[in-house]
Amino acid sequence: MRNNLIFIILIPNMKKLLPLALVGSLSFMAGAFITRDDPKKPITADMADVASRLFGIEFSPAERDSMLTNLNEFRDDYEALRKIDLPNDMAPALQFNPLPAGFRMPTGINSFKASPVGKVSLPANRDELAFYSVGQLGELIRSRQISSEELTRFFLNRLKTYNPKLLCVITLTEELALQQARRADAELKSGNYRGPLHGIPYGAKDLLAKRGYKTTWGSVPYKNQTLDLDATVIQRLEKAGAVLCAKMSVGELAWGDVWFGGMTRNPWNPETGSSGSSAGSGSAVAAGLLPFAIGTETLGSIVSPSTVNGVTGLRPTFGRVSRHGAMALVWSMDKIGPMARTVEDCALVFNAIYGPDGHDATVLNAPFRYAPLPSLKGVRIGYIKKAFDSEYPNKALDAATLDVLRKQGAELVPMALPDIPAGRIGFILGVEAAAAFDELTRSGRDDQMVRQIKNAWPNEFRSARFVPAVEYVQANRIRTKLIDDMERILNEAKVDVYVSPTYAGGNLTLTNLTGHPCVVLPNGFTAKGLPTSITFMGRLLEEGKTLAVAKAYQDATAWHRKHPAL
Repeated sequence: MRNNLIFIILIPNMKKLLPLALVGSLSFMAGAFITRDDPKKPITADMADVASRLFGIEFSPAERDSMLTNLNEFRDDYEALRKIDLPNDMAPALQFNPLPAGFRMPTGINSFKASPVGKVSLPANRDELAFYSVGQLGELIRSRQISSEELTRFFLNRLKTYNPKLLCVITLTEELALQQARRADAELKSGNYRGPLHGIPYGAKDLLAKRGYKTTWGSVPYKNQTLDLDATVIQRLEKAGAVLCAKMSVGELAWGDVWFGGMTRNPWNPETGSSGSSAGSGSAVAAGLLPFAIGTETLGSIVSPSTVNGVTGLRPTFGRVSRHGAMALVWSMDKIGPMARTVEDCALVFNAIYGPDGHDATVLNAPFRYAPLPSLKGVRIGYIKKAFDSEYPNKALDAATLDVLRKQGAELVPMALPDIPAGRIGFILGVEAAAAFDELTRSGRDDQMVRQIKNAWPNEFRSARFVPAVEYVQANRIRTKLIDDMERILNEAKVDVYVSPTYAGGNLTLTNLTGHPCVVLPNGFTAKGLPTSITFMGRLLEEGKTLAVAKAYQDATAWHRKHPAL
């Protein structure tokens, strides 16, 4: 169809606001019926009639005739605006704010207290280092039992050895990694210790820019792209002393686990995929190729690969971590967070990357306070009763999770999510994504992308053009109601943290739309030996409390200590 049609975006100028209010959504559709062989052919009343049927509004002949002048003028505006270059990192003037009316911003100073690592010794079998936590590896470096360069070479070798099997790396940054490791060693020798990430190797999803290296977004049209900047997250990890070893695979333009190099594999079963789109980050951490990696999430891209690969992931509150230097997909939903072996590893990394940077205007300035809980005795933890009571594959394992929390002394409080069907406004994602990659669609370069099925980006980008502008705005108004309803429910339940099945019950979609933080961590294995997970949800900007509760659960279990046999 794309070869025969011109698709338009509704962007009126100010003098046309009143007509737009009456017919804005219609104008969006009408242009879809203008053939490319005659792009200047006037929009007719018949075209308007057909277009209006797509969004279920009937106009009289007189009404349709009255619109025609506006519709044709809109089309001219669209064509003029398309001549203006809009790079991917140019955000719309309208910014999403996840904070409900009357929300009280957390105040006070930052405070971070990690658990005592205890005595850590270098193992006789060096291969065991692959599954040490960030905290343990950091202590080995701090105590100078191992150098950052030696540890970096160890993980670089594992990446080289197992990547052909897992396809989790797009670009190995070996030269940079060794430079950073040697600097970390020199600084430690001179007495300059940067903290628990000093000299620790890591990977970054290849949506994040690193000067001097390709940033491919996992996509054929961008596989040779280089960006002359460092993403804020990469800058902050460098400041913390971490060592960038690899740009990790990403499902093409942040969808799934398929990229231009193939399908990223699950180390628990390499015949299956690693889920997406932080596929490489999840696969590498699970396989012990890196101690931690950075992922991103729009709708499940930290949660899902963390689940499938059996690692721990933190999806922060929307607006907690700067997205400067990261590929934009959905400006109102994109989030950046760590994926690691343990909850506290995620806390250590998050402590290094959160907060305003002067580039991403959506980042909120709020303190991060974290300290392990001595116990869960008396802690009120909500749980989504309807979801846990429903029939779904991992019900028994999730029920066992609730039992562990009860045995730890937690008071479990039944809750219900807002009854608004959040999935019905999921097209918000498609509309913003289509705008982010408008040029890709109009140029026809989307034909170069690997996945060309109905359930893939090229078709989603095209389909999103048929979403009326008015309906997009209405969906975001409903989104505001969801945010308000979530705040009310959490206040009434008097909980700061609640537990939800990772996939059942609609929590994943809803909380990605509202911007709430979550920690996802292993809670068992399926009959086929594949990992499962449970999700701890937090209140807005309360990552510290969420991490602390999740850690208490994780410390009472041993699922995170399991690892695949490669």
